[in-house]
Amino acid sequence: MKRMVKQNLDRLDRVLRFALAFWWLGPLAPQYSAVWANWIIAAIGWIALIESFIGWCWLHDMLGIKKGR
Repeated sequence: MKRMVKQNLDRLDRVLRFALAFWWLGPLAPQYSAVWANWIIAAIGWIALIESFIGWCWLHDMLGIKKGR
């Protein structure tokens, strides 16, 4: 039996997360002198990219935020 992840992000949220990921993982990403800050930006960019494709956010699930609200 195939198990599907229930999506909790609407279309606009997915598009905005993709745009953020595209910006923060691309050549125009903000660069700071602190290396750890650049790693955090890259990690958030990858998380946003993955969430934009699968349509599910763990934080929305944990806080009980429903799709489209």
